[in-house]
Formats: sequence, structure tokens, C-alpha cells
Amino acid sequence: MTRTCLTIILAAGKGTRMKSDLPKVLHPVGGLPMVMHAINAAKTAGTDKLAIVTGHGSELLDDALKANGIDAQTCIQKEQLGTANAVDAARSVINEGFDDVIVMFGDTPLVRPETLIEARAKLEAGVDVVVIGFETENPFGYGRLVVKDGQLTAIVEEKEANEEERAITFCNGGLMAFNGRTLGGLLDKIDNNNAKGEFYLTDAVAVANTQGLQVEAMVASEEDVLGVNNRAELANVEQIWQQRVREKHLLDGVTMTAPHTVFFHHDTKIEAGVIIEPNVFFGPNVSVEKGAKIRAFSHLEGASVGANAEVGPFARLRPGANLSEKSKVGNFCEVKNADIAQGAKVNHLTYIGDASIGAGANIGAGTITCNYDGMNKFKTTIGEGAFIGSNSSLVAPVTINDNAYIASGSVITNDVPKDAVGFGRARQETKPGLAVKLRARIKAIKEASKKV
Repeated sequence: MTRTCLTIILAAGKGTRMKSDLPKVLHPVGGLPMVMHAINAAKTAGTDKLAIVTGHGSELLDDALKANGIDAQTCIQKEQLGTANAVDAARSVINEGFDDVIVMFGDTPLVRPETLIEARAKLEAGVDVVVIGFETENPFGYGRLVVKDGQLTAIVEEKEANEEERAITFCNGGLMAFNGRTLGGLLDKIDNNNAKGEFYLTDAVAVANTQGLQVEAMVASEEDVLGVNNRAELANVEQIWQQRVREKHLLDGVTMTAPHTVFFHHDTKIEAGVIIEPNVFFGPNVSVEKGAKIRAFSHLEGASVGANAEVGPFARLRPGANLSEKSKVGNFCEVKNADIAQGAKVNHLTYIGDASIGAGANIGAGTITCNYDGMNKFKTTIGEGAFIGSNSSLVAPVTINDNAYIASGSVITNDVPKDAVGFGRARQETKPGLAVKLRARIKAIKEASKKV
């Protein structure tokens, strides 16, 4: 599509029903602010320029746009006098001249690019105003789209609709697209002669009809135009978004035994052939390569999992955890800022932080890399083929070289050379018969306590 396109995203509302200090459009869906979902859809649909209409919390919104690398022109709506007034706040950008202008809302994060592309195609075919609507079995409360001979003649609000109009199930979704050459003139003709004294963008339909312009409504899914006004609606949108992502991964060749229990982040990357067991949570910046298995009740964030590696069950991978091919991090293990090389195993009840573990190394149950002294972090290096016995504490900075052994229960404070065995524990002593005396003493203490 060679036509130029401006997308105006309305994001000035206070969102008081969210009961939050955070502007409504910055509340996340899939870990990404709602407004960013709308922006991404617009960009995928081929928009050339973004204008974000802001008001409440504009500084926070500006920061979010910068953090996500978004180049957009922000326009301030000084007073909230309706949707047409909000669009008019971007008049200077509109006047730059675009073939298409799409008007979206920052709190409708589920809109698909395909919906916007379809609206633009109608503009290219000669339509002047496109209203994106949806069909619903329960239209109560929505504005009805009145269509006659293919022309959208009116948008009638619930309280103003007659009995025949209330029976209409084709409803206004709020999103609109305009011929950029006529939008300014339509805005000039919209008045605030209504109960609230506001300027409504939907009145552009009536204005366009009086000018003999072509006005059409198109059908999108109800999900596409679903807005968020409170926390309950936010949770519902999150659920729908998660289900969409699950379905995409399943169709792309990812196996999930209980998909509804798996939660993704917007930037999660999963290759085909990965197996994900129930109750797995993916936080930001996670990638999983083909053939890997993520077992039940694991939590991953800021981690990369190599091909045919295995994680969990009940494992936690924190930022900087990098697992190479065929490595394993098993049950009740935590890994942070550490490289686990090919074939290395961290099987049970272990913490590995600020560390490098060589290929084929084996880390016994209960091992801890003691990386923090209360003020500073230090690194533990474990060489290829090394064997760390169970219940060992490796006090960083320390290096266990290739093929070295660490005896179980050791506290290691010094480097261990290649092929050496490191011991760091007291020598065992055995006292024959002492257990009998010990039991008698314990029993006496117990009996004495009963008499008190």
C-alpha cells in the first residue's frame, strides 16, 4: 500500500475507574503497556506517522514511548471536551497532509493490524469515512450502526434509539478511519450541541452524510475493539491476549499439555518443537530454542534456553541465566546471571548465581554459589567435567578447574586445580556408645519439663 497514513491514538483520559496513579493506557497487557499494543498494530498496518494525544500523565506516557523506542508526535488535549476535540488537538499533524487517517484508542490493545489494513483498503477504494463496528448478541449500551444500501447513515446511542434501532446488533466499536483530505473539514463542522457540551467524533458520520461523502461501516471481531475501563476489564483483555498467543505458539509447533495454565510475555520467543508442561510463567526477555523442555511450575525471566535443554520442574531462571544445548536445570533450582554450558547439569535444590559452569559439569544437590558478601557480587567459575558434591558451598570469587572434584558438604574458599579433589569440611569422629548416654540425657530433660 503506497498511500500515506497518519494514526492518531487517543490517550488523554484519566482512567479514574482504574483507581490507579498510573495513566490507564500504561497498564500492561502481556507485560507491554496497552498503548504500545495499539501502536504496534498501527505500525504493522503501515502507518507513516504517529500522533499520540495526551493529557493526564503525559510525562509518564512520554517516558514509556521513549523506553520502547517509539518515534511519535505528542499532542496535548488541554481540556477533555470529547473525542472530536481530542482528534482536533492533532490538527497540526493532520494538516501535513495524509491520504489516510486512522483514529484509535490507547486502551484498545487487542486490535489486529488486519482490521486496520481492511479499513485503509476501503479508503483507497474511495470511502471517505470508515467506522469499525462489531456484531454482538447483546448490544445493550452500545451505539447502533444504521446502514442503508451500504451507506452508514447514522450512529444512534442507546438512550436515543427507537425500538427498531435497539434491535440492531451491529454496534459501534469506536475506531474510525478517514480520508485525510476531508477530515479537517469534518472536524470544523462538528458542534457540541448535546447534553454534555462535548465534541463527538461519531458526529462526523452525520456531517459527512450531509456533504454527500461516502460513509461505510465494516465488521471487526468484538475482541478487536474491546476497551479497558477498570481492572476487571483489564484482566479479561489479558486473558484474551494470552489465549491468542497460546494459539499462535501451538500452530507454530510448540507443544503445551495444558495451554490455559501457561502465561507468556509480549517478547517471549519459543521455537517449534519446544515442550511446555503445565503452570509455566514466562517473564520478559525469554527465548527457548527447539527441542527444549520446560517442565511444570517453572518461572523464567531474562533467560535463554538452548536446544534440547531441560528446565524444571519447579525451577526459576532469573535474568542473565543462559542455558546451552542439552544442559539441565532441575527441580527447585534457581539460576541468575550464569552460563550453563553444553551438557552441564544442575539437578536439585541448588542456587547458581554470578557463575560460569563448563560443559559436562555436574552440580550436586544443595550446592550454593556464595556470590554476595553483603555489598559486592563475585563470580564462581566451574570448569568442564567438574563434579560438585552435594551440599557444597562455593565462596566466590573462586574457580573449580576442569575435571576437579569437590567433596560433599564442603565449603570451598580457594581455587581447586584441574583434576584435583577439594575438601572443605571437618573430619568425622565416631564415639561408640555415646548415643545411649545422649538419649538418657534428652529423656531426663523431657521428663523434667512435664513436672513444671
